[in-house]
This record gives sequence, C-alpha cells and structure tokens, in this order.
Amino acid sequence: MLFRALQSSRKTPAEPEPRSFTLRLTQEDVVVTLRRNARARRYTLRVRAATRDIVLTLPANGRLKEALDFARRHVGWIETRLARLPDEVPFAAGAVFPLRGTPHRIQHMPGARGTVWPAHDEAGASVLCVAGDAPHLPRRVEDYLKREARRDLIEATHRHARALGVTITRVTLRDTASRWGSCSSTGALSFSWRLIFTPPFVLDYLAAHEVAHRREMNHGPRFWRTVDLLFPERERAENWLKRHGPELHRYGAAGDAEA
Repeated sequence: MLFRALQSSRKTPAEPEPRSFTLRLTQEDVVVTLRRNARARRYTLRVRAATRDIVLTLPANGRLKEALDFARRHVGWIETRLARLPDEVPFAAGAVFPLRGTPHRIQHMPGARGTVWPAHDEAGASVLCVAGDAPHLPRRVEDYLKREARRDLIEATHRHARALGVTITRVTLRDTASRWGSCSSTGALSFSWRLIFTPPFVLDYLAAHEVAHRREMNHGPRFWRTVDLLFPERERAENWLKRHGPELHRYGAAGDAEA
C-alpha cells in the first residue's frame, strides 16, 4: 500500500514543448518554428528571406497558447511578407543570375568537353556554359561559383591583411542566412559563398571588414577607422547590401522581416 501511494504521488513528466506548429493561411498551410529566447521580452514573428521560413520567438516565461494566438492574429502580416519574397531562381538551363554583379544566362552544352566556363553568346551577352548531363547541372554551377568565390575572397583578404600587417589563418565558405562574414580570434575568416553574386567592390568591402577584425574584435570607432583605411567606399558597399543583399539567397537549389 505504501509503495502504491508513493507511486501515485509522483508527478507525470511534462511533455516536451513542440519545436514547430502548422499555421493555416488563406490559401496554404505553413510551418512555424518555435524558439525560446531568455532575452526576449515579447513574442515576435520573423519571415526570413534567406531560408524562406517563419520563426516565432517566445520569452523565457512565455506561454505556448499565447504564442499560437499571437501567430494567428498576424496571419495577414505573414501572408504579406511571404508574397514580397523574391521568386527563387534554380540553377537550370536558361536561368539568369549575377556573376560578380553581371547577369549571366546558364547555357547547357551536354556534348561539350569540360565542366563550367564563362563565355559570350552570338549577341555578346554573358553566359555560363555547363557541360555534362542535365541532372548534374545545378551541382556543377554551384561548385563553380564556390570555387570562384573562394578565389576572390582569398585574394582580397590576403591583400587587405598585407596592407594592415596582420595574418589570416584560413578562409572558409558557408551558406549563412544571417551574416555575410565572420572573423575568429585565431584569424580564421568565414564568408558566404553567395558574395560571388555581388559586384566586386561589395565582396572587397566585406573582405576588408573581416580583416579589420584582426586588429579590433569589435565594432567600435577604431574598428570603423580601420575599415575605412582599407576600403574608403564603405558607405557605397553597405548601401548596395541593404538594397540587394536579401535577393542573393534566391539563387540556387531551391534580411528578415519582423513583427
């Protein structure tokens, strides 16, 4: 009897909080990811252009039911932001995308030798020729762009590092959604490979920005003076990124709004 009494007094373990839920919009259902943030003071919704998904952030003491009600009240806002996302441009024959800021059309050449190379068509327009079978085309284009991005970024970062008298240990590429570049205390730099879509001066600015962190691991006045020393056209590059940065995530196999 005592054993049974102890068993009945034990609390049932709480069910784990769901990581997402399905929200009904006017014409479709969407998945909303749930995230708790100890520093958040209110419920917030974000429609992320880079990953084309929806995130609902809850304060540490926020209630799930209140969060769901918050999302339902903002269905119209979500639909508006989703409608504003630029159309995706998969890497396929005939698709047009910017390479170093210049529009290029993908031209599939299945019978040609080689892999991927830039050229011009009969009208003088820029094209990116891709050899091989059609199923391999998207991967070949992306691999080519990543190689070109790595080459440009390695050249730019080492040039700025020599000018500043600092060292770079390595340069890596990622497909980040929230930042274009980063710098570690060990001198390892990381960049989004999508910078190959930007005009060269934008890529060069971001390389200078991260190299400047080798001297100042912050964004204080001395840091910005260092950036301006390396790249005097900072304002021009930042304005370009503000206007066009979110569009860079539309290209490929497949800036955030907040409420």
